[in-house]
Amino acid sequence: MVGDELYEEPHAERSGKESDTETWQRLSAYAYLSAPERLEYVAVMRVFCGTLLADLAVPEVLAKLAQARQPAAALGAETLTARLEQLVRWGNLLRSTHTVTATSIAEYQRSRSRYQLSKLGERVQRDADEVLAGADAAREVSSELLTLVDRGLKEIAALAATPGGTDPQQALEKISTLFAQFAEFAESVRDFYAYLGQVLARYDLDGAEYQGFKELLLDYVEAITEDVSFRAPRIAAHLREIWPHLPTLLNRIDTHATGLGALSDALPETRVQRSRGRALADWEGLRDWFADSDGHGSQVDQLRDATLRALQSLLANAKRMLRSASGEMSRRKDLLRLAAWFDAAEPEEAHDIAVAAFGLYGARHLGVAPDPDQSVPAYVSWWTGPVVDVPVALRERGSRAPRGRSAAMEDHREQKCRLLEQAREQAAARRDAAAELRSASGRFDQVRLGSAAMRLLLELLTAALGHAQLHKEAGDFQLDGAQAGDADLGIRLTVWRTPGRHTLLRSVDGDLTADDLTLAVESASASAAAEEASA
Repeated sequence: MVGDELYEEPHAERSGKESDTETWQRLSAYAYLSAPERLEYVAVMRVFCGTLLADLAVPEVLAKLAQARQPAAALGAETLTARLEQLVRWGNLLRSTHTVTATSIAEYQRSRSRYQLSKLGERVQRDADEVLAGADAAREVSSELLTLVDRGLKEIAALAATPGGTDPQQALEKISTLFAQFAEFAESVRDFYAYLGQVLARYDLDGAEYQGFKELLLDYVEAITEDVSFRAPRIAAHLREIWPHLPTLLNRIDTHATGLGALSDALPETRVQRSRGRALADWEGLRDWFADSDGHGSQVDQLRDATLRALQSLLANAKRMLRSASGEMSRRKDLLRLAAWFDAAEPEEAHDIAVAAFGLYGARHLGVAPDPDQSVPAYVSWWTGPVVDVPVALRERGSRAPRGRSAAMEDHREQKCRLLEQAREQAAARRDAAAELRSASGRFDQVRLGSAAMRLLLELLTAALGHAQLHKEAGDFQLDGAQAGDADLGIRLTVWRTPGRHTLLRSVDGDLTADDLTLAVESASASAAAEEASA
């Protein structure tokens, strides 16, 4: 019977299915970056990426999130466990196999599930952090590394042609350095031209942005292209000298330093990614970057073509700006395409196209706030009611958003410094006035106070008399609680009524006589100590 027969899939078909499954599993590692809880997942992955060969339990992850002051620290233990289990299913984390040592059942239940970072999860999070850190930034091209690549290839060519063979350790060091420099240079070129393409796609450049973009292309890009064009033939010549000796050189290096290659021989199912420059394919990629070896053009040729397209786009932007400034921009091509869309559209689709093209929406009621000082009853008709002034931007464009660039924020640092200095001077003058009043207490008629000291005395006297309470005793009025002070200055004024006493207050601005009053100025700390002693 067919159901009892064994069926073996062809090897090629089985290999294709296994490859698709592996690809699907690897792509699943990116799923947490698009999940609704992506910020929580990223915070958790950063905790694990901050460790090396460490397995963490849920309480430890929560503690590290709280230490990093991440919002994900507010997650409960159950919610965090669900997040970690989901990361395990996606392949970003692995369950740890370490033995758990616990002193109680509760501690065992909290620590039995431990997790560690997978290699794929670490790589994905590292790439995500790199994208988040500088995805929109314009990266400089490390053109100085191209000179080092040229020099390194020249030295490797001399070593490869050495009679009897070269020192494998010395050759390995130079090759590793060479490919690290080349990888950094090639990556910076790709990032810069990707940014350049993003700017070229813009059609809203104003005059200042266009001027800066023009200088960028004419100066920076031209310098890069000239440097690459100058170095590329020399690098290609060095590679032609090395190529006949390359297999022997790589074999000598592999014999000298096997690295993880021995692991791949012992465990055939384990794949090993060699360091750059150890395989012939790395050298072929380096050669294809600088020379056309397969008839499809080199990266240097593509660099020249990209620069030419950038200059053409710059010229197209210049023409567009000139036509726009003179009012001669033609929309004939766009209008013909729109007419073709209308002709092929159904009635309902035509209405949607008209709305999208011309903004011909249905009737809308624009809400404009009335004058708050003018109250209009609800029964008043719009025909006879007061007119509301509608802003020009809302009347003409249907939008309140202002056009043009926002004004630069005014710098108030100089004014703040001036005001702070003025406040310091006033505070110092009041402290000096308080010290002068304390020294003149009890002998106001013998000294002449300064203007600041007199103003402070009058200020305290006004406050003391305002706080005082009058009462009649033995047919005469008395003052209770006639005190005022300043805690910052450490001064207190006490006033009491003395019939027949005339206190003369002398100052450079004039003299003041206080009838039937006695004034005493003392330190606020001394006054407080006296009150405690009397209590």
